[in-house]
Amino acid sequence: RVTENVKNSLASLKRENPQLEPTLAIIQAHNDQLIQEANKNFAKEIGLRVIHICLPEGSTKEEIVSEILRLNEDPNVHGLALDLPESLYSSKLLNAVKPEKDVDGLSSVNLGRLVHGDDCLVPPTVCAVMELLEDIGGKKVLLVGVRGAEGAALQSVLQRQGATVLSCHWKSPQLQSELGHADAVVFGSVKPDDVPASWIKPGAAVIYGAHGLLSEKHSHGQQNDPAAEKTVGSLAVAMRMQNMVKNTERWIHSQRHRKWDFHSLKLQPLSPVPSDIEISRAQCPKAVDVLAKEIGLLTDEIEIYGQTKAKVRLSLLERLKDQPDGKYFLVAGITPTPLGEGKSTVTVGLVQALTAHLNINSFACLRQPSQGPTFGVKGGAAGGGYAQVIPMEEFNLHLTGDIHAITAANNLLAAAIDARILHENTQSDKSLYNRLVPVVNGVRGFSPIQLARLRRLGINKTDPGTLTEEEMSKFARLDIDPSTITWQRVVDTNDRFLRKITVGQAATEKGFARQAQFDIAVASEIMAILALTTSLQDMKERLGRVVVANDKKGEPVTAEDLGVTGALAVLMKDAIKPTLMQTLEGTPVFVHAGPFANIAHGSSSVLADKIALKLVGEKGFVVTEAGFGADIGMEKFFNIKCRASGLVPSVVVLVATVRALKMHGGGPNVTAGAPLKKEYTEENLQLVADGCCNLQKQIQITQLFGVPVVVALNVFKTDSPAEIDLVCKIAKESGAFDAVPCNHWSAGGRGAIKLAQAVEKAVNQKNNFKYLYNLELPIVEKIRTIAQKVYGAQDIELSPAAQSQVDRYTQQGFGNLPICMAKTHLSLSHQPERKGVPTGFILPISDVRASIGAGFIYPLVGTMSTMPGLPTRSCFYDIDLDPVTEEVKGLF
Repeated sequence: RVTENVKNSLASLKRENPQLEPTLAIIQAHNDQLIQEANKNFAKEIGLRVIHICLPEGSTKEEIVSEILRLNEDPNVHGLALDLPESLYSSKLLNAVKPEKDVDGLSSVNLGRLVHGDDCLVPPTVCAVMELLEDIGGKKVLLVGVRGAEGAALQSVLQRQGATVLSCHWKSPQLQSELGHADAVVFGSVKPDDVPASWIKPGAAVIYGAHGLLSEKHSHGQQNDPAAEKTVGSLAVAMRMQNMVKNTERWIHSQRHRKWDFHSLKLQPLSPVPSDIEISRAQCPKAVDVLAKEIGLLTDEIEIYGQTKAKVRLSLLERLKDQPDGKYFLVAGITPTPLGEGKSTVTVGLVQALTAHLNINSFACLRQPSQGPTFGVKGGAAGGGYAQVIPMEEFNLHLTGDIHAITAANNLLAAAIDARILHENTQSDKSLYNRLVPVVNGVRGFSPIQLARLRRLGINKTDPGTLTEEEMSKFARLDIDPSTITWQRVVDTNDRFLRKITVGQAATEKGFARQAQFDIAVASEIMAILALTTSLQDMKERLGRVVVANDKKGEPVTAEDLGVTGALAVLMKDAIKPTLMQTLEGTPVFVHAGPFANIAHGSSSVLADKIALKLVGEKGFVVTEAGFGADIGMEKFFNIKCRASGLVPSVVVLVATVRALKMHGGGPNVTAGAPLKKEYTEENLQLVADGCCNLQKQIQITQLFGVPVVVALNVFKTDSPAEIDLVCKIAKESGAFDAVPCNHWSAGGRGAIKLAQAVEKAVNQKNNFKYLYNLELPIVEKIRTIAQKVYGAQDIELSPAAQSQVDRYTQQGFGNLPICMAKTHLSLSHQPERKGVPTGFILPISDVRASIGAGFIYPLVGTMSTMPGLPTRSCFYDIDLDPVTEEVKGLF
């Protein structure tokens, strides 16, 4: 009966979860094959996978614990049981088994639940004993030789059923008397011969059991015993399988989205507001594993880096695939001053308000900043004041090494290009082919990536010896045209002297020198790929599609042609996982990817957004940001990132400042590092009113995409109440759903509560999201659409070089990609000095380039520097390390 019930329950679980294969691991340290066979037979009958780990008979407790710990961390093992000699059992060993995998129910955690009557697994032997005993309410039950955790569990269950329970050992002087009065006796081991059956009360039920699952080889006593004897053997095995099914049900339940058990960190804002680094260090962050548990991440879904950072594995997306997504918010901004207007600060302040103050699940998804500017000019994207990500030193420095991985992958590809050109120029077809397909251990064969290249070339052969000379040449030679190479080396340091270099000057390179350059690491197309990829397989395919140059016939040469795709994927296998951190108030943050916002799309990763949307649950919110102003960052977010992800934001939060609006209204220039002019520190309603034209234009741009917009006015201490009221009034009159002043910089999440409430209401507004252009349009028409509808240009003008590139990309089959405009962020036009809302201008397109792996065409409006330089007074003068405390000084 038990077996049939277990079989049906397991079959039902498998039907509901077709990819599930429940697996029970049993550690055995004895030579009794009977128990092993019993387990195997029962498992086979009910459809359960069982793994037997047979340790040598003399194994020590330490060796067994080591095996237990290994199986604890195996995600493919759902239950763990022990079949050991009596002498090896101890509380240390039993408690080594994870409670959630303990099918024998003998850990202290499980026994504690049992004693308190909480939900738990009853040990299989105990279950079997209870199944064999008749109604025992009010009866006297004697336990003889039943010790340890199993004895405690049995005693607790019997007492709960109303039995009077006594316990003694075989040598007890009271044994004969107790046996003569007990209505039921449970023997924990074989009855010694010197204990005659006549001592047992006539008609008493006698159960033979042992610690663990007892074989049935022992003698049940002497013939003509008056007692009705039964053994737990096979029934206990069935009960273990029943526990395994219960464990599997719990495991399935644990894989589903779980309610957050979130505890915020308390803030005590000071006035005046201290420096960012002082605020960050004054707060003690949660251990990252604690945060992960609070938000529903499983232990095997995180890879911990230190105390405050962890990578999150993509397996979570499969686990929560049926979980509805939360709501998706995009933080964009008006055209900024060179100082920035605080989009990251608003993003952090908003999630602090939502989760720490309104008890709404929320996640911030931010870009990882480049280290280059950190040592050049003060920068970073951790937010600021009482709305920042902590620890800020770790956020702004190496983090978890993603940028270093990108640097390594990028430069491996660059090295492969120059090496291939050298080898092709210095070898015959036959010699080149023999080196590309060498004989290894007497066998010659193509690698998988070489077989893929053969198929692309239309050569359907797998034996290297069968290719014709023409086919060998076609396979071996890429014939890269050095003048068309677009792939550059990168480094994550501001180094102006690498903007133009010559490579190949050593004698060993045999005169094959060429001009090249370095870009900063975050400008690498691999960074853009990381930000837009949706899975490991998708990333691998995108890496393979990267076009590095043209051959001498004008055809594109890819990373796949160079045979380096798999190696690039290996270097990026950890970088693809988002990094979990936290805000000052302990709310969760994903930091992942940081593509340039000019030559790339300037948003954090699709994967971070997707994982966060699952974790927050259907009623939760995910807040991410787009680089620069809405005309650049938001436009690219919608037309590029949303196309890649399939996600649609529910609301756009448009960040504005009185300072920036005064600049757009005709105020004097704002320069980084220079004091603000009095126009920016004193009330000037006319400047504010005139500058709101830029805010109105950015609201109109948002409305092009059909998404509700809420204006967040990032308040500075120099802003007057009248200026704040004026901005909010004009914003609402211009079509914003709401406009809210925010004080999160000085007050933390409490200062953004009104903004949080506004976006919560805006979610219910009608969302008519649409893309700005159809991908089928010609490249030039897509550029013109962006220039006219978003920037307000009269028209566009392509240089001959740009037109030539457009023609080439169209001919190569790349015409259906979205457009990523590379333009100044300091004006709606191409001229940084033109503030407000310029009109009537012709947008010049100086060049057009392509990131085929990332999946977009990027026209250059003017010249774009991809390698910053260091200023005269760099930040590194102030940065130091305390050798005693290891504390970083002078970073911010």
